Amino acid sequence: MSYLALYRKFRPDSFDEVKGQEHVVTTLKNQIAHNRVGHAYLLCGTRGTGKTTIAKLIAKTMNCENPTENGPCGVCESCKAIADGSSLNVVEIDAATHNGVDNIRQINEAVQYAPAQGKYLVYIIDEAHQLSKGAYNALLKTLEEPPEYVMFILATTDDSSLPVTLRSRCQRFDFHRISIETIADRMEEILAREGESATRDALMYIARLADGSMRDALSILDECLSVNIGQELNRESVLKIVGAVAVDVYIRMFRAIVNKNAEEALDIINETIWDGKDLTKFADDLAWFVRNMLFLKISPGIKDELDMTSENAEELQAMAENYSLEELAGYLNSLQLLCSEIRKSSVKRITLEMTIIKMMYPSTATTPTSGSVDAQVAPLQDSDKAAGESTRSEMASSGTGDNRPAGLTDREVEALVDAKVDRELERRIGEALRTIKLLDQDFASVGTAQQYDDSQQSDIVVENIKNDFPEAVQADILKLAQDWKGIVEKLNPIHRRYARAVDVEPSTDYDVNGPARLNVILYDANKGKITNTYFENEKNREFLAEAISEIIKKKVELGVIVRKGVRSELDKTSRAINRIKFNVTVMESEEERNG
Repeated sequence: MSYLALYRKFRPDSFDEVKGQEHVVTTLKNQIAHNRVGHAYLLCGTRGTGKTTIAKLIAKTMNCENPTENGPCGVCESCKAIADGSSLNVVEIDAATHNGVDNIRQINEAVQYAPAQGKYLVYIIDEAHQLSKGAYNALLKTLEEPPEYVMFILATTDDSSLPVTLRSRCQRFDFHRISIETIADRMEEILAREGESATRDALMYIARLADGSMRDALSILDECLSVNIGQELNRESVLKIVGAVAVDVYIRMFRAIVNKNAEEALDIINETIWDGKDLTKFADDLAWFVRNMLFLKISPGIKDELDMTSENAEELQAMAENYSLEELAGYLNSLQLLCSEIRKSSVKRITLEMTIIKMMYPSTATTPTSGSVDAQVAPLQDSDKAAGESTRSEMASSGTGDNRPAGLTDREVEALVDAKVDRELERRIGEALRTIKLLDQDFASVGTAQQYDDSQQSDIVVENIKNDFPEAVQADILKLAQDWKGIVEKLNPIHRRYARAVDVEPSTDYDVNGPARLNVILYDANKGKITNTYFENEKNREFLAEAISEIIKKKVELGVIVRKGVRSELDKTSRAINRIKFNVTVMESEEERNG
């Protein structure tokens, strides 16, 4: 095939052409300029943000015969060979298909031989998180101490799946989602080089569809240009090609919802289906429409920052004036749930239609679940309602033929009913309080009644654990640190959420007979963030230690150490588990020696 897709044809050839990742580009340029290039890099981020592009630029620059401050020269033999894929110095590996131990063994054997041409042998491992456990273990030693002419560049969209032993051996770069403005500017630049044209609002809409991915944006643009060859690409053309709906339809739909016009709403859904539009995308765009209306209600000055024409923004702002913030927030919350549910639904049309009907008539919504606040409040409301109806029934039965006490007006009857309802509620509350008091007295009679105290209860639990489990020794703590990832998955959801976010290491201030403590590693750059705040609280550490003790059946103590930097950076002073070389001697007990 002679035609190249736009994202391949215009892949950046220098660091200056990389868009939206200035923090990565600046760091790499400084490292290259001052000869401080690392032997292993880990590039993390969502699809289409430039990970593979940066990896190839590093490989080309390190092997370039005449490198510049912006990267490779692009004209030497090495640069040309790498660009056309014929270079033996750059090896790209797709870990999704080459993820076994044998594949890594081939690398370990190949790195023993220096490159015949060029200066560096560069291995680019894409989708590194799909390597098998055995492959990770086989790669660790080579990744830690490769020959001086070998570089490893790992790219992944799921860095949390990588073992910490591998992450700690690499310099890590996090790639951000690219902004809508940056993507639109890059597309304008490419269109100018291609001799094509497009309106700014069309490019902005494509950029929003791309969701921060430059590759996705260029793929959509490529498709749109194929339909509109020789013509200016406008927003209406993009809407037709990608299966989206014009904003006028969302205005009609929203008005149908607030006016409870079910017939109009169902007609719009029917038209959308017959036009071949995607209902999942329809729900997403409707949610964005209400979101923009809510934002314009809160802050009218942001209309220029929204992805829509000024005319549509003014129309939405005028519509927003007719609704309160609570109403718009309620609609947006319903649509947000719809966007999640419609993706899992096997009958998307019914899911969309039922959500629209529920938004029109909230009384048709499903009965609240047992754990919700509404479900807890409902019995109280029913009780109040029953009390009122009972009182009204009594008033009616004692009245005259028109169900009213003789000589009283309607207002006086209502006042009597309300007073009777209040007395009935006070009576029920009083009975409940007396029951609670009697229970307290019963507990007091056996010496157990006391005011509940969180701190005291926590101390009791800790003391119980001390009595139930033996103290953990250094061998137990070492094994706990090694198995930390597996232990974390056995914790309850709250503990698991925070424990996943930290690394741990055995404390170094113990001996065989001394206290064995596990330290949680925090970083000063994250001071004030939720994870640091959680572990800095001694009670929180005690609760987590209790949960871990229950799992390993040994009494565990948790401490905290704070280091400089952030977790994603390589901390060369770290004493994390993969950096410590322990000489553990398990002491035999006196009974074992005598036995």
